[in-house]
Amino acid sequence: MQGAPGLDLRGLRRSQRPPATRGLLGPRQPDRPRSCYDEGKRCAETLFFDYHRQHKVEIKVARIFNTYGPRMHHADGRVVSNFIVQALRGEPLTIFGEGSQTRSFCFVDDLVEGLMRLMATGPDVTGPINIGNPGEFTIRELAEKVLAFTGSTSRLERRPLPIDDPKQRRPDISLAREILGWTPLVPLDEGLVRTIPALRERLGELDSLTATA
Repeated sequence: MQGAPGLDLRGLRRSQRPPATRGLLGPRQPDRPRSCYDEGKRCAETLFFDYHRQHKVEIKVARIFNTYGPRMHHADGRVVSNFIVQALRGEPLTIFGEGSQTRSFCFVDDLVEGLMRLMATGPDVTGPINIGNPGEFTIRELAEKVLAFTGSTSRLERRPLPIDDPKQRRPDISLAREILGWTPLVPLDEGLVRTIPALRERLGELDSLTATA
């Protein structure tokens, strides 16, 4: 049975969602434009736990939230790399809607530490465990930080908000703290300062290759 549009499995409207916990399963409607994202992850977790129960396969399930860092691909389509590349190239930074939707960003070093701690746990720890940074920023705030740290004079360009774009996405990492003794250490400002030079160098290499082609 389908629920009303805009409701998740707990009956909460997206604008009212709490931090994402292990029990929050995403939209109810599998035919919505963004449903494939949630349904794909849900399907993978279901298969993992079925094999664990039926065949005693040892599993570890981590729910990873927005991750970024120096070795991320410059054209991976995620907001951090998009903004940095646009700023470095002097292009407008594209913001969907008002830019008031919030996201959390986890630096790759913190993510790797969390995953290593999860893999080192005993077979009784299966997860799912959220691994992400609970610090919450609006997309507009992220864009302004990128402009400041790159020294770019690019402007912000608003575009229509995609259907089903989540208003808030922030992980509840209480289980990671309790079971893994893990908490992220790298704040967003520091992470951006460490990421921008790597993407600047990557773009320079690409521009050189293009010029000599």
